[in-house]
Amino acid sequence: MAGIVVPFRGNGGKQRLTGLDRAGHDSVVLGMFLDVVEAATAVSRTVVVTGDEDARLSALAAGAEVVADPGGGQGAAVAAAMGLFLAEPVLVLNADVPCVRPYDLRSLIASTPLGGIALVASDDGRTNALSLPAPELFEPLYGPKSAERFTRAARDLGVEVVAMAIPNIADDVDTLDDLERVQLRAGRHTRAAFSGLKLAT
Repeated sequence: MAGIVVPFRGNGGKQRLTGLDRAGHDSVVLGMFLDVVEAATAVSRTVVVTGDEDARLSALAAGAEVVADPGGGQGAAVAAAMGLFLAEPVLVLNADVPCVRPYDLRSLIASTPLGGIALVASDDGRTNALSLPAPELFEPLYGPKSAERFTRAARDLGVEVVAMAIPNIADDVDTLDDLERVQLRAGRHTRAAFSGLKLAT
């Protein structure tokens, strides 16, 4: 079974998640992260990359390993974890997909072609999950339209690419509207955070 890497910027991320007071924002961001980590650790060895102390402690309590975020963005964070894996498959999963369930991850891993990659893109073309046959195939190509860049880079190497439609992974949360849209399907930590939300005044 593939190892799983979850990069988490911490409460300083999700700047588009506006309209909440600070405590509410932090609670939602951490809640989504916890739902992702719980799904991941139920499937396989999970490595979290973060500089957030609350996230570090929560990840360890959930059974994940933790690597310090070196700074430099998501690509650098993922790269910092890749050295912990040998010649084995690795799944990189974003921390803002609170609807993800273990069966979604197993389905993505099982659908990854032999020697190829599989990915799940968000509606805006970013990459929410990336399944690799080996850690050395990772390239730090995150950002707008990254799904296209990951696909192109793999094909340039002659590697097969499969784009998977898995709604629970494709549904990321960037805004309050996103959160309201998915909140009934989200994991227990996100639902709890949502129920306690207060709007900014």
